[in-house]
Amino acid sequence: MWYKPSQTIALCSLANFINSADRVIMPIAIVPMTDLYKWDLHGQGWVLSSFAVGYMSSQVIGGSGAKRYGGKMILTLAVLLWSASTFFVPFFAHSIYALVASRVVLGLGEGLGLPTIFHIFSHTIPGEERSRAFGYLVAFGSIGQTIAALVCPHMYWPWIFYLFGSLGFIWVLFWVCCYHEVRGPEEEEFVDPPKVNSTNWLPTYLTRHLGADPSHIMFTAVPYVMNSLIGVVAAHLADSSLPHRSGPLCQSDA
Repeated sequence: MWYKPSQTIALCSLANFINSADRVIMPIAIVPMTDLYKWDLHGQGWVLSSFAVGYMSSQVIGGSGAKRYGGKMILTLAVLLWSASTFFVPFFAHSIYALVASRVVLGLGEGLGLPTIFHIFSHTIPGEERSRAFGYLVAFGSIGQTIAALVCPHMYWPWIFYLFGSLGFIWVLFWVCCYHEVRGPEEEEFVDPPKVNSTNWLPTYLTRHLGADPSHIMFTAVPYVMNSLIGVVAAHLADSSLPHRSGPLCQSDA
């Protein structure tokens, strides 16, 4: 059944893969977009920084919203928000004001994502498997950034947004059909999640000032590859060091 811990980890990790990829494609795509629409540095700054406005304002809502309405509903909403705001970028990119608004919506959706996933993990993943759950979650985020770094510099910029936006819509179909949430009368105490940092990308600087071409930008993916490998190994080691505790955390594991 798709509500068992391993499938929950897989689905949520894939969501973070898409989350992380969608977050970093604009700093890559803004180089050809600026050439097309003739934005100055002030306009580019608004486009890139507007994401943070929505992101910072929605993270607290993610945790409390999931507790009240359920993780399935909030995560579905989050992925739909960030996927739609990604997919439709080419349709209104000619208006920098509309583009800034879409970036705020992207931040809102992605700000909801990780707190909701942490809520889902704390209520559905047994204690002896949580380290690897968070390890895979972080690793898939790094993989998403890596894939974006490898693929995006070689694609026509509108197709970048179509591709990664579509992945989110496909994920929602699997999530709605396959994940069955079981909410008990009592909520387990929330587990403080690990901090997931997002490194700022500087492809505009690399391209404009250092003369980097797409093959050079691809090398920025190396730290993310190492982060993924080491994070998963460390998570498995952490879980294996814990004493095994039999019995599920919730009815869904029965």
